[in-house]
Amino acid sequence: MYTSFFGLHEKPFSITPDPRYLFLSERHGEALAHLVYGVTESGGFIQLTGEVGTGKTTLVRSLLLNRMPDNADVAVVLNPQLSVIEFLATICEELHIEVTHNKGSIKALTDALNRHLLEAHADGRRTILVVDEAQNLAPAVLEQVRLLTNLETAKQKLLQIILIGQPELRELLARTDLRQLAQRITARYHLEPLSRDETASYIEHRLKVAGALGEVFDAGAKKEVFRLSQGVPRLINVICDRALLGGYAKEARRINARLIRQAAAEVHGELERSPWTRRFAVAAGLVGIAVIGATAWSVLQPQVPVESVQAAIEPAPADPAPEPVVEAIPEPVVEEVIEEPAQPSLHEQLQLAEELTSTEFAMATLFETWGLEYATGGRTACDQARDAGLNCLFQRGSWTGLRQMDRPAVLTLIDDDGNRHEVVLTAIIDDVAELSFGGVRVTHPAADIINAWFGEFMLLWRPPTEAAAALGPGTRGPAVVWLRNSLAAIDQRYASSDTGADTFDAELEQIVRLFQRDHRLDVDGLAGKQTQIIINSMLAVEGTPRLSTPRLAQD
Repeated sequence: MYTSFFGLHEKPFSITPDPRYLFLSERHGEALAHLVYGVTESGGFIQLTGEVGTGKTTLVRSLLLNRMPDNADVAVVLNPQLSVIEFLATICEELHIEVTHNKGSIKALTDALNRHLLEAHADGRRTILVVDEAQNLAPAVLEQVRLLTNLETAKQKLLQIILIGQPELRELLARTDLRQLAQRITARYHLEPLSRDETASYIEHRLKVAGALGEVFDAGAKKEVFRLSQGVPRLINVICDRALLGGYAKEARRINARLIRQAAAEVHGELERSPWTRRFAVAAGLVGIAVIGATAWSVLQPQVPVESVQAAIEPAPADPAPEPVVEAIPEPVVEEVIEEPAQPSLHEQLQLAEELTSTEFAMATLFETWGLEYATGGRTACDQARDAGLNCLFQRGSWTGLRQMDRPAVLTLIDDDGNRHEVVLTAIIDDVAELSFGGVRVTHPAADIINAWFGEFMLLWRPPTEAAAALGPGTRGPAVVWLRNSLAAIDQRYASSDTGADTFDAELEQIVRLFQRDHRLDVDGLAGKQTQIIINSMLAVEGTPRLSTPRLAQD
């Protein structure tokens, strides 16, 4: 929208971690040096921590794309809220290790991984495991991570592990029962926010990468950005992006401190309101808490009808307010009194529903979209999903990717105070999306949700066979036959010469590449989970909940 107005090729302050925009401040340069040291030395742990939004993921992405040794194989675990077996299975999937028997056995998975590591070492290759959001690792999984470093030869470790997380990771590893793991960490670095001068340089750097030829933010604006963001790169991006939009709306070619303050007020929801408006907001908030709490309770207690709960908490009509004395109140105040209160923003609703945006409430809602009941306090969600023939997909992706996969998904949203919330995306219709907070469905512009979402999601999907595995050259079995027939059903351009062949041959690889190119997927010739999910969506498999065809919540 504003890019051409400011002479830019693209949006310079997108919150998507793009290595092209990596700004190596003194702290970020040191952190990257620690990571590079970790992947070029042999074995052990590297620990990188930092507050939300300080650039950890961007650093790691830059490492993976630009600084990784040519002889390195990398496994990336983006969401480690997994059981031990799921964690090991994810590593094997990332490294394309085929486990032929006892796939639910820790020993079988570890043995297969050990064989792969020995073969890779013999071929002169190094294997690196990157675990993002490592503060969410369960103690049992952390112990398994430690045991993986026991896979070694007489001279060196076979697996290098990089743990990335928020400051809570340091507290977790300081526990007495995890001291053995902590002692194996060979390099630690904590990423701090940018200084005032670095913030100004960071803004200029991103603008130049996006094609800016002159100064867009004046000196006062840069100082104000630092004051309001405290040097946190993600907040800098959000404020600057909103300021550019505000400058475009006002046809201001230069961004000044006032535009920055207005942008920050919009981002943080701190615009001054009249006393009447604040009273309306408080009243709406109290009613909202009651409604959300009661309805969310009904999600976990299905025997209580939602209608009964809502009827029980319906507020009594308030007595009409006395007529204001117009002569004693200036004209502007009268106008504010009669204005209707603004609808609560997404961030306000997240804060109201803070206790109801936990993982368990989100899982209960996600299971409900599939017609399943989620049992709390027992087996993991993914274990329960497998009982119903479904599989979990934890991933970091884009809004476009979510629309393509067309499945309800648990999103991790970050509110203005930096708190994490697990909510369920249940519908996307044009530029409006529907979210469920503990079972209560609300709608918001998709742009508002994207601003609070940094790519993490989890969804359920139904694999073609019991084993949810990527299909690639040399793969054999009924899943390959399913792939051939499904692609042919979507478009005859994707039809194989022999639709009954159960071997993934060169012809099928070229067909998969064509399909991926047509649908703007990573063109690698492998029918991975995302490709399989999109194929299922295009086939409109019966019994599958869809983002594109639900009934949006009514106002």
